[in-house]
Amino acid sequence: MQNPAGNYWQIRLDSVKKAFEQNNFDAYVVNSPSEAKDFVLNALIPQLAPKIISWGGSMTLGATGLMPALLGDSRFTIINPYEAGISPEESYERRRQSLLADLFFAGTNALTEDGKLVNLDGSGNRIGGINFGPRHAVVIVGRNKLVPSMDAAMARVKNIAAPVNAMRLDKKTPCATTSFCQDCSSPDRICNFWSITEKSFPKHRIKVIIINEDLGF
Repeated sequence: MQNPAGNYWQIRLDSVKKAFEQNNFDAYVVNSPSEAKDFVLNALIPQLAPKIISWGGSMTLGATGLMPALLGDSRFTIINPYEAGISPEESYERRRQSLLADLFFAGTNALTEDGKLVNLDGSGNRIGGINFGPRHAVVIVGRNKLVPSMDAAMARVKNIAAPVNAMRLDKKTPCATTSFCQDCSSPDRICNFWSITEKSFPKHRIKVIIINEDLGF
């Protein structure tokens, strides 16, 4: 067989796509970050017709180049909580405002084979935007976040996603030194709010775009 690894991932991602659809999400599989960007700009946004757009922090989302494209489009009001130079207070206020956007973008820490999203947040704005508030939420995720079970999802979040993000953000947490969770009480702790999204409610509100590449943490 030519390209057995590609065939392996196509089978797995097609299966998880069906699982998400059975759980009332809209789900899509694309081959690259640029394909994800094109799909959002040329298919989803014309369909959803948002006026106000915002997002939660995500390295995978950043890899698509989608945010700069939206920031340069005068059709939309953009709430950007991560704009360079704004104060922490302004960033926090924009995160609050983003919960009333028409369209909210985010990544996810893990997704399970049976079609669930698992996340652990520092301030809660990302999981808030995914689960309630914005009219539509789009979750963009790399294949490396796929795990077989809920236990595996939580282990992945605690011992991969959280330590690496603590390192990325220069947080003074134990996991930034040890590389695994120690359930700390550090003032810099970024693990405060768990979210397990088992189904999209209302049906079709949450859309999951799975990229057939390893992306993000």
